[in-house]
Parts: sequence; structure tokens; C-alpha cells
Amino acid sequence: MAKGKSKSGAKSGAGGDSRATDRHVYREFGPADPMARGVPDRPPNQQAVRVQVSRKGRGGKTVTVITGFQHSPATLTALAKQLKAQCGTGGTAREDSIEIQGDHAQKLVELLVAKGYQAKRSGG
Repeated sequence: MAKGKSKSGAKSGAGGDSRATDRHVYREFGPADPMARGVPDRPPNQQAVRVQVSRKGRGGKTVTVITGFQHSPATLTALAKQLKAQCGTGGTAREDSIEIQGDHAQKLVELLVAKGYQAKRSGG
């Protein structure tokens, strides 16, 4: 038997059958990406966002939560990255909100107003 061939005559190893990568899933209803949201990417001056400080459900850790965004997930992630860099801390972008670690409510309101958002502080 020749080197590199199995009994069936096919090549052994990772470069053998490429049919698994040629699959296409048929979707009759809904978007091709189930995680894609149909949210319009509105300009900042048409969005009223709320900034509040919360500790609920986080083991006593303080988190600043900004809600009310109407952006695509990619735009929201980029905005979250900019705000985290300005505050010098970590955070995350959720469905329609951004969470920044720590109490940065006043600074975030100023940053968002400078970017054109209608931002208000909510809560105590």
C-alpha cells in the first residue's frame, strides 16, 4: 500500500474531505443571523440615554449603567470601548446598554453630551 493513503484510496489527514465546509443552511423565515437586531442606527442627537449607578446583583460591586441606546451591536461596542478608555476602567456592551465598572456617572454624562447624546443622570 502506498504511503499516505488509506484502504479506501482517500487521503488521510485534515486535507481530505471538504464537503463539511460547503454546507448552506436553508432559512425560510427570519434573518440569516439570528443575533442580528432590526434596530435603526439613529444619530446621537435623536437618542435620550439614562446614566445610573447600580450595585444590584453584582456582589456589592458598583457599576455605571447607560441605557436607551438605539445602535447596531457593532456601533454600541465601539462606543463602549471609547467610554471605557476615557474612564480608565473595564466594562461591557449589553443588548441596548453599556455597563462601565465603578461610579463614573458624572463623567459619563459629560462625555455623552459632548458626543451629542441627550444624556441625563437617573436615580440617586
